[in-house]
Formats: sequence, structure tokens, C-alpha cells
Amino acid sequence: MNVSVGDDVLHVKGTHSFLLVAVVRENFPLCIEASHEEYCQGVHAGDLVVVSAPEAGPVEPALMLLELVRTYHLPLVVLPRDHPGSKRIPYVVSVGPAIQTSCSIVRGTHPEQHLVCSSDELAGIIVCRTGDGIAISPLPGTFTLERLPSRENR
Repeated sequence: MNVSVGDDVLHVKGTHSFLLVAVVRENFPLCIEASHEEYCQGVHAGDLVVVSAPEAGPVEPALMLLELVRTYHLPLVVLPRDHPGSKRIPYVVSVGPAIQTSCSIVRGTHPEQHLVCSSDELAGIIVCRTGDGIAISPLPGTFTLERLPSRENR
């Protein structure tokens, strides 16, 4: 499915989890802070920011996280794989030209930006930018899509 979003945010809602997807407006270096190193990844206008809420929760904090990365270019923090705090992270984010959801990775511990932790109901989805919107496939049977206004349009 291809969805036109412009500068807005796409809200992919499952029955017990959701994703937010938005298009990056400008090039910037994304710093990723891991326990023993820091590295930077180039982000390009047209790439996507995906915020995943594997257990749902309020949308507003997820929108804030999306804008902290997309607009203010805040770095990402990656926890060690056995960190006890990963169980308490309600929202995770990935940035790149194409991102796949996975329920087999531990929240907040995966530095590779082509994957984002998700619930089982939204696992295996690939989101990528197309010329006129965002492509999402395959779509689970129980989902809804909603366009949320960007920060400037709220």
C-alpha cells in the first residue's frame, strides 16, 4: 500500500500497538550512542523516521520522540543487549530509507537502523519512501491508518 503523507505523520494502528512514520525534511548526521562507542549515520531528506510502540500507549510522547529526531536531530541511545531497562522502554525509533519491524529483537538494544522493535501483530512490515509517499507492506489484517498533522500544522 502506498500512502501520501506530505509533511504529516502516518499513524499505523494495530489492536494493541502502533507505528508512527514520517519523512525526514533535511540531511543531518544521526549520532548513535552505544555503551562503548559512538558512531554517526548520514540521514538524507526523504528518509523515514519510524517510532514503534510495541505495547501502544499515548501517541503524544511518540510524536515528541519522532520530532526530537526528525526536527531537532537528537542522538539515539542504544542499551547493551542484557540491560534491565530495555523492558521499560515504551517507544523505540529507527531512521533510514527503509525500515523493517521485528518482534524478535530486544527494545532499545539494536543499533542497526534498518530494523525497529515491534509487537508481534506489526512484525515483518517494511516501510520505505516512494516518490509520492510511503510504501507499507505487508499490512496486517487488523490495522488502521491515520494521517496526523505535523508539528507545524497542529
